[in-house]
Amino acid sequence: MPRNLADAPIMILNGPNLNLLGQRQPEIYGRDTLADVEAMCARAAAAHNGTVDLRQSNHEGELVDWIHEARLGHCGIVINPGAYSHTSVAILDALNACDGLPVIEVHISNIHRRESFRHHSYVSLRADGVIAGCGVQGYVFAVERIAALAGPGLAEA
Repeated sequence: MPRNLADAPIMILNGPNLNLLGQRQPEIYGRDTLADVEAMCARAAAAHNGTVDLRQSNHEGELVDWIHEARLGHCGIVINPGAYSHTSVAILDALNACDGLPVIEVHISNIHRRESFRHHSYVSLRADGVIAGCGVQGYVFAVERIAALAGPGLAEA
């Protein structure tokens, strides 16, 4: 299983409704699009001689399949599971099968300042770090953390 950022991309997974980023509830999620997020993350990874593989799906099973794929060909996972954060044991189980692969959970909004059902995330039970409430900049923070965990020379955690 690849671990080095120079040898394998960072998988960046986005769950339901994130295809509407920049259009849906901009007062909560901002005006940046998923393409903007991808460009920001690509620049952050490139600064560490790495690349990203950004994907989005509204379908839980597809996200699970991509997590399985990441086990074999990626150096880490950044995941914004969207609403699946609060409901998906399947995504948690898939992430738990990624032994040794760094996982960073990202939420654009601060889920702890929102409705009470959003305060719990199954993904957090596996994540090596959780970033919430930093807007789309949280993705860049997550890429930086994966780079620290899986970069050339395997930087100290």
